[in-house]
Amino acid sequence: MQLPVQSQSTLYAEPWEADAGPRELAEVARAADRAGFAYVAVCDHVAVPRRLAPAMSTVWYDPVATLAHLAAVTERVRLLSHVAVVGLRHPLLTAKQYATLDHLSGGRLILGVGAGHVREEFEALGVDFERRGAVLDECVDALRAALGPDEFPSHHGKLYDFEDLGQLPRPAQDRVPLWVGGSSPAAVRRAAVRGDGWLPQGDPRDRLPAQIARLRRLREEAGATGPFTIGAITEPLYVGDPNWDVGRRTLTGSPAAMAESLRAYRAMGVDQIQVRFRSRGADELVDQMRAFGAEVGPLL
Repeated sequence: MQLPVQSQSTLYAEPWEADAGPRELAEVARAADRAGFAYVAVCDHVAVPRRLAPAMSTVWYDPVATLAHLAAVTERVRLLSHVAVVGLRHPLLTAKQYATLDHLSGGRLILGVGAGHVREEFEALGVDFERRGAVLDECVDALRAALGPDEFPSHHGKLYDFEDLGQLPRPAQDRVPLWVGGSSPAAVRRAAVRGDGWLPQGDPRDRLPAQIARLRRLREEAGATGPFTIGAITEPLYVGDPNWDVGRRTLTGSPAAMAESLRAYRAMGVDQIQVRFRSRGADELVDQMRAFGAEVGPLL
């Protein structure tokens, strides 16, 4: 699941999140850990321009700091950046931060990456916004080297060139899973050719089968092998019968009905479903997660 509190875009944040903070964030992460969730995820923005602040808000916790904090209060749940805009930073800096996170968490990192969309953010940090796709492509290649097993990784590309620069600690995982976010044709191709997984962005259910078919075709054409994870983001849900208006697009009902609806993703070839719970507060959110883990999860 994508964590609340950490990012508070008006597209998805609940009113209670405005007054929440580290305590509620840790409480939700612990609940995910206990309920058997595969991962918790956080977003990435360095700075939000004033023109976008009314919609996006300016509440965006740093993903590395947040995931490191949550790693210390959880035991098994994996830690996903969904997504890190890695083109805003040099790959060696990104590798240092996320390798340390993976080392400290005992190998629980999933590095989700994306191209980004806020022009002012790129301009302020001196990165070419128009070429952000090409920047991300090379960042992914450079991160493959920098997050690999070698103490002195090397990469020689058009934008980044390094060797004979040691970085310890290395990640605890032999290969840090690198998932690519986005649903544009370029993003799907990037995921297929360069990634270990795909994180769709806003694809409705009826569009996913065609996207997945294209992804698999591109992987076959590129000769890509090895494990690959296909994700999906569902509509918001509420386990049971709420006594308040949760919105017409919220999935509600019995555990069996909810599981049947979510299993439809598996028939499309989806490996992991990212869910978002509707709630009026952190305590109710934790209750929703417990109910989902106990009642819906076993039926999936």
